[in-house]
Amino acid sequence: MIDKAIVNFSYNSEAGRLVEPVEYIMSIGGKRLRPVVALLSCNLFSDNVNDAVIPAIGLEMFHSFTLVHDDIIDQAPMRRNLPTVHDRWNINQAILSGDVMAFIASDCLFHAPQTCVQKVFREFNQAAIEVCIGQQLDIDFEKSAKVTEKEYLRMIELKTAVLIAASAKIGAIIGGAGDSQASHIYEFGKNLGMAFQVQDDLLDSYGDIKFLGKKTGSDIVANKKTFLSVKASEVSNGAMFKQLQDIFSGKPID
Repeated sequence: MIDKAIVNFSYNSEAGRLVEPVEYIMSIGGKRLRPVVALLSCNLFSDNVNDAVIPAIGLEMFHSFTLVHDDIIDQAPMRRNLPTVHDRWNINQAILSGDVMAFIASDCLFHAPQTCVQKVFREFNQAAIEVCIGQQLDIDFEKSAKVTEKEYLRMIELKTAVLIAASAKIGAIIGGAGDSQASHIYEFGKNLGMAFQVQDDLLDSYGDIKFLGKKTGSDIVANKKTFLSVKASEVSNGAMFKQLQDIFSGKPID
């Protein structure tokens, strides 16, 4: 259902150059985790998930927008075994096309039933703000020699988990869930998102590039603080701890 809706999605064709990168990033695959979670959550409370399809596309659109800008920040050349948007076009085009994706995503969320559209959009907007905060923490941590496990977990909660959590809650709200049920679904989605990001950290170091879709070790090269790097600092001592701190601070190593 999600893939079909993405293929049939209608864009404003007045500026074809603007939407070409949007169609590209939306068509190159991915797990579709967020929209699928939204539809599954909706289906827990309603046999009719059609009302949740376009809002679910909006969630995937917003996620893809964050990937376009994240790839620019990380200077990543590849996404899902294909060139990133800024690598295929250019940075200015990637920024602009990414920007319009955020607004298209918002418009998709307004397709939720009128009885719950305000709740849905408030949930989406809060998650969008928190994702940006998480991205800022991720950037800040690149310059930090030491990041605690608590700080790391909070960063991935914001950067990754809250959008998956919001996807679950939005689907539940559209399906007719009560406030308490929707809150429980949100917590489930958040825990799923946390586990997802820790697994992604592991795959970045040990995954197969053919299945991962991006270069192995890119987090290490970018000095990203991952579960592996945080735990390495935590369990190291003496000369090894100092060497890790020097590496993470960007100092040259003898």
